[in-house]
Amino acid sequence: MSTISNNDIARAVYLLAKGKSHVEQVDISKKVTKFLFRRRLLSKAPQILSQLEKIINKEEDRIVAKVGSVEKLSHQMKTNIEQALKKRYSAKEIVFNESLDSRLIGGVRIEVNDEVIDLSIKNRIGKLQEYLTSNHE
Repeated sequence: MSTISNNDIARAVYLLAKGKSHVEQVDISKKVTKFLFRRRLLSKAPQILSQLEKIINKEEDRIVAKVGSVEKLSHQMKTNIEQALKKRYSAKEIVFNESLDSRLIGGVRIEVNDEVIDLSIKNRIGKLQEYLTSNHE
């Protein structure tokens, strides 16, 4: 018996549901749930849904950015980050998942896929500290 990967299942669900009406998509999701149950794969549902979300975002040219900052981002700061990310990743749409993180001291920390863009003051202080200790020993 061959093993089906989470990505294969997610891709199949995407292709089945693409362009379908809401009612048809609900029917497809019920069938997929039954399939996962029969194959004893329900425990993998969170990973499959995560893969499905990545596939949908890629197909729809959307980037999900996790943005951490000490305080809520201003409208102008969001606009600047959005423009920079659109340019960097050639994406049509940027979705922000914002969170407050008091450990950053200031600045922002952005995660997109597996990449981290750390523009926090804490990171800058750490790099300065590394520079000063490595060059002056």
